[in-house]
Amino acid sequence: MDLGLTGARVLVTGGASNIGRGIVHGFAAEGARLVICDVDGEQAAKVRAEALERGAAAAEVAEEDLTKEGAGARAVGQVVDRWGGIDALVNNAGWSAPGFIAEDTDRGRWQRTVEINQFSAIDCTQAAIAHMRETGTGSIVFIASDAAFGEIRQGVYGATKAGLIALARTVAKEHGRHGIRSNVICPGLVLPESADAIGATSLWSVGQDSVFNDRQIESLRKGIPLRRLTSAEDVANAVVWVSSERSARQVTGQVFSVSGGYSMP
Repeated sequence: MDLGLTGARVLVTGGASNIGRGIVHGFAAEGARLVICDVDGEQAAKVRAEALERGAAAAEVAEEDLTKEGAGARAVGQVVDRWGGIDALVNNAGWSAPGFIAEDTDRGRWQRTVEINQFSAIDCTQAAIAHMRETGTGSIVFIASDAAFGEIRQGVYGATKAGLIALARTVAKEHGRHGIRSNVICPGLVLPESADAIGATSLWSVGQDSVFNDRQIESLRKGIPLRRLTSAEDVANAVVWVSSERSARQVTGQVFSVSGGYSMP
């Protein structure tokens, strides 16, 4: 099915590793033009090369720390300056440090989680809306998580992701009249497919067992109706579809769990 994304001008934040990398690959296969925004410029450059190999009409890197003031506007501006506008924004940048809520008492870590997961999305969204309103069309996708609905060891992280759902629905209600669609994708657990799928700054760089060990993964798998974990490609397919004006033009303010049925929002 032709999703009508050939030449689409797309910004993917956190696009250098794991889920973000998969999303970049998904848009590349549709022939989109991409800016890959990530704090890890070296890894983003590798993903840029992969995107071009997979059919992207163009691909560039925006090496930005989105917790810094003005970074979102600069990333969006790179898309607009290069190609004259922005058609799709994917707010994927995120970070997590699993911990039981009674033990997760590091305020600095809470602040970092909020800055990366929420403030970066607010910043990029505000910058993108200004340009999308001018053209009367645009898609914004927020990558939340099944943790937004409440999960063990994901209290602070889940709270930030729940906040993205409220933000996305507010954007949908305020800017639908301007032709802007806003939706949420909630992935289940996505393990990096290989060592090449993550960079040095990825939360997975500390080693998979430090994030989810085999026992925890197997316990999670048993709770999934389809009995399989989510892949980055699974998430990408949902993001690319919902970003398509041709295929999803009447879809806005919606939350989709891509988790094999683990969550059913």
